[in-house]
Amino acid sequence: MFFEIRDGIREIPFKQLREDVLTAGYVDCDTLQTLQDALRFAPSTVQACQSANALFRSGVEVYDDYTFTELRIVSADGADDCVALYIRRNLMLVVDIEDRDGSTCEKFRAAVQRCGTGGKDSIERLVSAFLDALIQNDTAFIEKTGYRLVQLEEQVFANQTDKTFNLELLQLKKTLLHTHNYYDQLLDITEAVEENENEIFDEDNMIGITNVCAKITRLREDIDSLSRTAEHLQDAYTSALDLQLNNSMKFFTVLTTIFFPLTIIVGWYGMNFQSMPEFAWKYGYVYVIALSVLIVAALTWIGKKKKWF
Repeated sequence: MFFEIRDGIREIPFKQLREDVLTAGYVDCDTLQTLQDALRFAPSTVQACQSANALFRSGVEVYDDYTFTELRIVSADGADDCVALYIRRNLMLVVDIEDRDGSTCEKFRAAVQRCGTGGKDSIERLVSAFLDALIQNDTAFIEKTGYRLVQLEEQVFANQTDKTFNLELLQLKKTLLHTHNYYDQLLDITEAVEENENEIFDEDNMIGITNVCAKITRLREDIDSLSRTAEHLQDAYTSALDLQLNNSMKFFTVLTTIFFPLTIIVGWYGMNFQSMPEFAWKYGYVYVIALSVLIVAALTWIGKKKKWF
């Protein structure tokens, strides 16, 4: 589908496409192949659209009359979409490589609608509106992730972590790294547009691209801040585990110290010398019991006074 943006928005067939009128298009890979010759796109770029790119930093290719790049778009369900983007002086063409739920198409439509209102339609405004639509709900994601990290931190300090803590923290760190790479990719595109190497953009209309670039930079900084928080939280959790282990070792050390004299008593009276008077004494058994209890009580009192436990 193609939309002509001039005094409003009008859907047109490809045959009515004019190079002097701002147009936005959203096509699939098969349609792109049929339009390749008419649009004068390099075969290598069309071939790149046949499969989803596994990497975010795929790069931006600048040709004489257009700019091409592939976009991996982070989705809330973790299944990334993938599109290709062709930008010409009066044409922005989005190629659906892997748009599973149609969310990217909806963002494309929103960008077209936004650009087509206000009477300031231009390719620069169209591109900035599309990139802005891609990050529209990201602040909510960052805010929710920040609150979740605070909750996990409270669990650590309250000693209420469970077996899933490490797994959840690892997943959060993975998601944050994933999002960081996504923003790096978007910055690559905005910077390439700002450089305007093939001079297809009007410098007077670049304010929208500049604003989007600044917004993406702030979002990336927020993600990096959350990543550092996650790293510090991991260190705090490890320290808490070490502290628990140290407390356990301290408890068993104190327990061993208190009952160690009883081991000496057992060894002493286990020698079975016939000359030991306690063996023939009527109260010898009671005496050993009382001595053991007294020693344990005395060491327990000393331990509490010395704050061993």
